[in-house]
Amino acid sequence: MSITTPPVDASAIKPTFTNISASRKIRNGLATTLVTLSFLIALVPLVWVIVTVLVRGLAPVLNPDWWLQSLNGLLARQQGGGVYHAIYGTLAQSLVAAVIATPIGIMVAIYLVEYGGRGKATTRLSKATTFMVDILTGVPSIVAALFVYAVWISILGMGRSAFAVSLALVLLMVPVVVRSTEEMLKIVPDDLREASYALGVPKWRTILKIVIPTALSGMLTGIVLALARIMGETAPVLILVAYAPYINFNLFSGNMASLPLLMTVERSNPTAAGSDRIWGSALTLILLITIFQLIAAALSKLTAPKTK
Repeated sequence: MSITTPPVDASAIKPTFTNISASRKIRNGLATTLVTLSFLIALVPLVWVIVTVLVRGLAPVLNPDWWLQSLNGLLARQQGGGVYHAIYGTLAQSLVAAVIATPIGIMVAIYLVEYGGRGKATTRLSKATTFMVDILTGVPSIVAALFVYAVWISILGMGRSAFAVSLALVLLMVPVVVRSTEEMLKIVPDDLREASYALGVPKWRTILKIVIPTALSGMLTGIVLALARIMGETAPVLILVAYAPYINFNLFSGNMASLPLLMTVERSNPTAAGSDRIWGSALTLILLITIFQLIAAALSKLTAPKTK
């Protein structure tokens, strides 16, 4: 004997929802309004700065000579000239610092994530390393510059140079690279590591072939953010190298200009030419940082793991 179940009318089934009280709706709307208002208030100074720099610095930047000439031979009150010597100095000092800081920061991050938790001695070393990275993260740029001056110039007897500036920038860039790389490595699923170990792949090859490629897009973004951070530092160039209105390709000897140093020097120039150079250099620095950010975004898309 079979029991038949009567058909159920689907139209008779009505979903039930929990009624949201009026007070909860009011609180939700108030919180949304406060968050939106806070965002807009925080956005005002940013927009103000960008608009001010654009208005005051656009005229010299649109001149082709701005990108193709230096200020060599020009008097303080003379209009004209360009800042390609300062652009070269900014890029050279920052890229040299990035070449030194990037592998150091990546290897430190790999050690902290992949090896730092194994063994008592290793754990102590990883804790000490994390503590030192935290300290470096909060070190002001002038302290890093004074440290390099004391060691590189006073003790070792080396002269003031662009390379000394790069050494100070390394101290500022390493903790940013370590922290960003560490976070990217942590979000790599452990299942990928375990699957690789199950196939008999050594740990170092797993890190090199599996972990790093998976986290590479985020690592590149962190490296470019760190590079953008050091490009605008003023204290190291003020202490470790002197300004030159001409281009100097030698990183280890002689004076060298940079965009932050040029803006600082031109502050003592009360003429209209000095004002144009300050605002034009500020806009040029913003454009350089924006270009690096766009490059980082493109590299992040190219190196992102492909999903089917």
